[in-house]
Amino acid sequence: MAMQNVETLNKMGTRKIITQCPHCFNTLANEYPELGGHYEVVHHSQLLEWLIDEGRLDVSDARLDERIVYHDSCYLGRHNDIYQAPRRVIGSLGGIEVVEAERQGTEGMCCGAGGGRMWMEERTGKNINIERSQELLATGATRIATACPFCFVMIDDGVKGEGVEETEVKVGDIALHVLEAIEAGAV
Repeated sequence: MAMQNVETLNKMGTRKIITQCPHCFNTLANEYPELGGHYEVVHHSQLLEWLIDEGRLDVSDARLDERIVYHDSCYLGRHNDIYQAPRRVIGSLGGIEVVEAERQGTEGMCCGAGGGRMWMEERTGKNINIERSQELLATGATRIATACPFCFVMIDDGVKGEGVEETEVKVGDIALHVLEAIEAGAV
């Protein structure tokens, strides 16, 4: 299947691929070159950072007077060393106080999805996504930002599992937080 993808992308003359999924980012950037697929691969956090830096995405009036914590995705951070782009994006929003979890960056904790834990029930101890969600909630953040659809599912489920309502703590992709800040600032 990967060979068919490379063949199709090469036929189309693809030079750049933008992805929201760090797992796809990793595959396209690090594994496809071995199959003849040489593309510039950009994660959407990098694209958002570039758009903001270049003034093409105006966040000057974007505002969320909230505390936000960012959860580092394994495949974006530890596998591809992209830690700052998501933080810079959420940090560019007015009124935001960015806080860090106890385990973050290179020492960040997995949400459990990358290891297939999203399809399993723990027999001993607690679910990894519950443990990670507890760490994120302990920061006192009113928003939790992710940059991976799998992390979003796991963290959102973990937060709900702790009995926390979306009105108390909003879990969402960094792009959602940017959109909501832009909409709030436009009022």
